[in-house]
Amino acid sequence: MGMRSHADPGADDAALVRAMAAGDEAALRVLFTRHLPWLRARLTRRCGDPDVVADVLQDTFVAAWKGARRWRGDGEVAAWLWGIAVRRLVSRLRSRPERLAAPTAEVEAVDERTLSSAEELVLLGVEHGDLAAALRRLSPQLRAVIEATVLDGLTTREAAQLLGLAQGTVKGRIRKAKAQLRQDLISYQAGWS
Repeated sequence: MGMRSHADPGADDAALVRAMAAGDEAALRVLFTRHLPWLRARLTRRCGDPDVVADVLQDTFVAAWKGARRWRGDGEVAAWLWGIAVRRLVSRLRSRPERLAAPTAEVEAVDERTLSSAEELVLLGVEHGDLAAALRRLSPQLRAVIEATVLDGLTTREAAQLLGLAQGTVKGRIRKAKAQLRQDLISYQAGWS
């Protein structure tokens, strides 16, 4: 059992992780409260099953607690947490016996007026439109940098940290992915002409 303390809610994330590494449960609670909302939102964009998202969130913070001593301290804590969450989500989805269903006519016939934001409209297109097909055709390495930087909003530095790559490698893969996506979408649109 870890030691109890009263972590400073104003402490920066790095100080909280160091406190967690020393067994401070209050630091975990502060980090959890601070990062849960955005982690939930980003995971929900990747997976529409709220039970899976809840399980992944719990697994993420358990892993952060257990792995706090291994955190190197050379990157953003948010990127570290997101890396844990993404790996947990991918692992969870791979272990599910059922696969996510392909978009149905129901999804394709969504009334745009019911969407609460432009972001939801874009995400619907990313998940079910021409862009989704183009993203699926990217190699896993290129898709990972696009998901991290464009869909998840990480900087190239954060994405590099998350993916364990050099920042220059991330930038190069982004350029290559954008060029491939552009060509793929142009070819797709030309087929409709």
